[in-house]
Amino acid sequence: MFVVHNFINGEFVETAGGQTFTKRSPVDNTVLYSVSEASQRHVDAAVNAARGALNGEWGNLSTEQRVDLLYGVADEITRRFDDFVEAEMADTGQHRHVMEHVFIPRGAANFRAFAETIKTVSSESFQTATPDGRGAINYAIRVPKGAIAVICPWNAPFMLMTWKVAPALACGNSVVVKPSEETPATASLLGEVMSAVGVPRGVYNVVNGFGPDSAGEWLARHPGIDAITFTGETRTGTAIMKSAAEGVRDVSFELGGKNAGIVFADADFDAAVEGIYRAAFLNSGQICLGTERVYVERPIFDRFVNALKARAESVKYGRPSDPGATYGPLISQEHRKKVLSYYERARADGATLVTGGGIPGLPADLASGAWVQPTIWTGLPETSAVVREEIFGPCCHIRPFDSEGEVIGLANDSECGLSTTIWTQNLSRAHRMAARIDVGICWINSWFLRDLRTPFGGAKQSGIGREGGVHSLEFYTETRNICVKL
Repeated sequence: MFVVHNFINGEFVETAGGQTFTKRSPVDNTVLYSVSEASQRHVDAAVNAARGALNGEWGNLSTEQRVDLLYGVADEITRRFDDFVEAEMADTGQHRHVMEHVFIPRGAANFRAFAETIKTVSSESFQTATPDGRGAINYAIRVPKGAIAVICPWNAPFMLMTWKVAPALACGNSVVVKPSEETPATASLLGEVMSAVGVPRGVYNVVNGFGPDSAGEWLARHPGIDAITFTGETRTGTAIMKSAAEGVRDVSFELGGKNAGIVFADADFDAAVEGIYRAAFLNSGQICLGTERVYVERPIFDRFVNALKARAESVKYGRPSDPGATYGPLISQEHRKKVLSYYERARADGATLVTGGGIPGLPADLASGAWVQPTIWTGLPETSAVVREEIFGPCCHIRPFDSEGEVIGLANDSECGLSTTIWTQNLSRAHRMAARIDVGICWINSWFLRDLRTPFGGAKQSGIGREGGVHSLEFYTETRNICVKL
């Protein structure tokens, strides 16, 4: 059986004693491969390799030399595009068109974008008066923060991992990546790319395993780690933040969301239906920026519910390689149990089931996979756990509203504040709404449209810090002031 190994100090490393765990296909539950589970000794070795790289060849490279290597990484990802697509399809069960048009291209784009950013970022300087009249000059430089722990999710693993690794390396840091145990393949492939391009040993390291009492916890607690960046659920982020308090290490978190979509009666109706459909059901609802709460202005409520129902029922189940398929499984049987528990809770809370609500009937070769139906409800109170808690599945609850003030209150009534999407042709209203909804990113008449130069992150319990463009540099560097007496 194929084994995905840890990648430490430029080499693939097998776990001593052959300790492995199994990765199963979300599509049909067959065994795909096994994964070498890192021991605490492996985590120590990876952190030591990362720290050693900072004091070796990597730490002595100029910005121009690092940028050239990052361009080389992007080019090699593009050259091996099909390998990354196949690996990510197998791990996630999602379809080829999503991988080829969104997740894998963004991985290469992340390296190019941050290579450009680090070349062009400016720094501040000040002329300072002194009592002797000669003056002084103060100027700032950015220096690498050090060895960065990159703890990654499983829902868009390559895109979200490179969103952190690329700026970290652009700024001159080294990294130790802990991919999700559900999706380790592309992190391993990136190790091959790093070696092929000539990135120095120890700059990029990968340790495989789980969270508590495994690679994730050992990495977060390791005193040799200077900062931790994490994307995932709020509960895990809280645990990591407690670990980071030892040694006063910096953190950058993108955490859970219970995002609202808002549709006004004057919206482009067809565009709004398609936009909310994508926001609720793309990647089988497993997107932190996805929309699980939908508020529709009352005059078009019934029409909108019926249109979204028809769109959700048009999905085509199938394997990732099936050109006719448009919808994939959840990541695992465990996650399916969680999502189905919310489907049951919706029934118990008196929801009106518009469509879905269970497991689809599928051919025998797919029946053992982690499939659930795209699901829409109406009629739930805002106090229901289905409306308040992140489900991270292909589902949404739709509620009517009557006024701008009412829907702002509904959208903001959440512990989370990651994103929202608003659909209206009234530009003044759009600007007012965007300023008053407490989120990190607000889309107007669109969803998941990203410019990599813009700030990205969450409000409230949806995260800490901002990444993207120069905003990433605030986390991945320390700003040092230099004062020169003239």
